[in-house]
Amino acid sequence: MQVYADIPMSSNSELDEEDMESDADSVASAPSMHFAPSVVTSATSHDWEMRSASPAPSVYSMTSSLRAASYRHEFGRGINNYSEVYRLPADDEEFERLDRQHIMFMEMMGKYPPPLPEILADDTPGVTKTCVDLGCGSGSWILDVARDFPHCSAVAVDLVPMQDVNMPPNCRSEVDDINLGLQHFYGEFNVAHARLVSSGIRDYKGLIDEMVQTLRPRGLIQLVEFDFRVYDVNKQPIMPSRLEEETPWLARWMNVVNIAVEQRGGEPDAANHLHHWLSKHPSLEESVYREFWFQTGPWKEGSDHRTARDNRIGAMMRDDILAFLKSGRPLLLGNGLDISMVDELETEAERELRAAAAQTYIRVQNVYARRKAY
Repeated sequence: MQVYADIPMSSNSELDEEDMESDADSVASAPSMHFAPSVVTSATSHDWEMRSASPAPSVYSMTSSLRAASYRHEFGRGINNYSEVYRLPADDEEFERLDRQHIMFMEMMGKYPPPLPEILADDTPGVTKTCVDLGCGSGSWILDVARDFPHCSAVAVDLVPMQDVNMPPNCRSEVDDINLGLQHFYGEFNVAHARLVSSGIRDYKGLIDEMVQTLRPRGLIQLVEFDFRVYDVNKQPIMPSRLEEETPWLARWMNVVNIAVEQRGGEPDAANHLHHWLSKHPSLEESVYREFWFQTGPWKEGSDHRTARDNRIGAMMRDDILAFLKSGRPLLLGNGLDISMVDELETEAERELRAAAAQTYIRVQNVYARRKAY
């Protein structure tokens, strides 16, 4: 049996104790941003403008040429055509996974962070409340916002256009690489949201600076990420140095995904720094940190209500990971891993998940904060 201990370890292999401290007032200035200038760049020769010049509403039709310009196929999946960092699929199969994942997150975390309904309330005559979802994926979250707050203007931003046929009239889709900066959105939003985008972000702390700039005074920033790690039954991370014969196959698979994300330029460890970055940001206040532990299957014993709920959500997470195993193939194969190795990791992890053979967790971290009034 291969253990894959010889795979290069991610340089972000240790969790930062400082990032787990309690919320505190901002005491340090944020470093200068590292985003590239707001210039349209593309490795392709497509002649249509990828970036929006302003936050004004824009309408385009999903023509076959536009669809073709947005995607390319790698290892049997549709991949975005603009970012070499984000290499997870952006096809219908992936969007279906993300729709199911959204339901799971609502079950565990609630639909919105507590301050959001008040912030987006229709309580200021002559002022349209606004919300942006950066890296919106299938659009499940921003579509909920648009429908629950029909008086608001909702903006969905991603590397490929959102394709919901029932797009509410107060929601629009923009194609953009947020690594290029958000200057065209400065001061426009009451809420800025991003969820599970770290694998495609070169400088996550810089992205936070940019998101804060897009907020109006007292606006809300909401971030949700996981750290591409698997945790044991005692909620301790199964790190690369612990890979042994008895190591769960899911942990081995997640380790190579973690490495591949980092080698492509993403920040797989960003989740472990969110609390520190937001609580210490000089322009933010009232930061709140929450963490959620998702079982990777319905492996708890017992029949009480809490156990039944945990197992129900665990089954949802298991199904999400089973689909994610397939979503990760273009990333791993495109990063040079041998197909036999990828096949073995995927097959054994799937067998383990279906049998609920390992009592493991996925840790999802959520931080939200308000922009100061000045």
